[in-house]
Parts: sequence; structure tokens; C-alpha cells
Amino acid sequence: MSTSSDWPIKLRDGELHLRPLRLRDKKIWDISRQQNREWLTPWEATRPEIESHLPLPSFIGMVFQYRKDGERLRSISLGIWLKENDTERFIGQITMGGIVFGAMRGAHIGYWIDQRFANQGYTTRAVALLTNFGLNQLSLHRIEINLRPENEASKRVAEKCGYIFEGIRPRYLHIDGAWRDHLTYVIENPKVK
Repeated sequence: MSTSSDWPIKLRDGELHLRPLRLRDKKIWDISRQQNREWLTPWEATRPEIESHLPLPSFIGMVFQYRKDGERLRSISLGIWLKENDTERFIGQITMGGIVFGAMRGAHIGYWIDQRFANQGYTTRAVALLTNFGLNQLSLHRIEINLRPENEASKRVAEKCGYIFEGIRPRYLHIDGAWRDHLTYVIENPKVK
């Protein structure tokens, strides 16, 4: 079973490309995050009071941390891009985090999409690409998607990608300023014995 992959990881499905963010992507990332602030706030991870005084990393620090984590296969964070002719349009981000090998062989997936590209199938395709990578290239046994109960769009994404509802995790993550309940959806790899 494979537990390694070449970095940088690049995945594609037609015009949809997943690739790591680069330093030169800062401007487009900043613009997208600014334009989507209100749209993303109800779903965004926040820091509990105990950590709220710590500074957030800069974009450069974030990119370097993503690269380091990706090379070590601890977390794989990729931009979601639409490629048209020779141009790329940034439309979101997806991460397979908490990658663990050994007896667990698992991870979790999180994502966000630019509001202008929501409900067009791009998130589902991105999740399917990264899920297939985790199950087939990394031979993970189990991948989770944890989402807020109110997030109907994310429920549909998980279900379309073959994830099965497993249960509720009370006060699971700090989201939008408070500890929020999450629904856990899981996909298991029948090839990993």
C-alpha cells in the first residue's frame, strides 16, 4: 500500500484543477476571501477565547505551512481552479487534513467555494477528486467530512460523493465564534484490509 506521493500534488477533472497555492496567488486569494467574507462567516473556523490573542499566519506563512504539511503528508491543502484556455480562475479551497497512517489510516476533508460558483457541481467534483486520491493513492481506510447541521449544500456534496451519515458530534468545532455541533459523514475504503 502506498503511503507517499510526489509533492506538489495536482489533481484534475476536465477543466477543474486542484493544486497547491503559490506565493503569487496571494492577490487572487485575498480578493476571493474579501468578496466571500459574509458568505463564508457562518461556516468558518474561529479561535476560542484562549487562542484569540494569537496572530493569524500571513498568507506567506500559510503557504509555507501548507507546503511543509503536504510534503510530509500530514495535510494536503489545494486551491480549486477552473482552467479555461491558458488562464486559471481561483474558485475555492479544499483540504485533506489530519492524515494519519498506521492502525488508523484516516483523514478528514474540509472545503469552501466562492459564492459565484456554488451549486454548479464544482465542490462535489473537488471532493470526489481528493477523496479518490486519499483512498487510492494514499490507501486510507476512512475519510470524514464534518459539517454544520444547517449546511444543506455540504450535506448534498458529502452524499453525492458516497459519504454515509455516521452521527452527531456535539460542540465539535469552534465555528463563527462558538462551539458548534457537527454531523459526521464517512467513506471507507473496501480495499484496505
